[in-house]
Amino acid sequence: MKIRVGFGFDVHQLQENHPFVLGGVKLEHHSGAYGHSDADVLLHAICDALLGAANLRDIGFHFSNRDERWRGISSLVLLQKVVELLAEKGWAIGNIDAMVCLEAPKINPHIPAMKNHIASAIAISEDDISIKATTNEQMGFIGREEGVVAYAVCLIEKN
Repeated sequence: MKIRVGFGFDVHQLQENHPFVLGGVKLEHHSGAYGHSDADVLLHAICDALLGAANLRDIGFHFSNRDERWRGISSLVLLQKVVELLAEKGWAIGNIDAMVCLEAPKINPHIPAMKNHIASAIAISEDDISIKATTNEQMGFIGREEGVVAYAVCLIEKN
């Protein structure tokens, strides 16, 4: 069996009166992440971790923000397409571990739903997905609620 580890990172600006989608869940908040797709920073970091582990470049290479096909698309669809790319190369997901860094809203109550959305989208067990959150202790652009950051690592396997 061959295994590989991947790392992903994503950041998006927060804009007032904009939808906030995280882990496929729409959060109630006065501002939300802004981007070409639904700007789901958590799923983008996971996509990059998976693509990197499989040596398949990055999310921007496959889903350019200059391509109108991806405007407003659910990042769950992008994640499904990434998993299809991995499967074409014979890779399967072992596990995903992710961290979201933001001041507000608190996401802990939403983590079970996020794990459920991700697991359903890519047909893995919720037990193989870890999502954690932290604040930036009111420092920097995260502390001023100007942006949100996510990090992810993953393990992929090939028989």
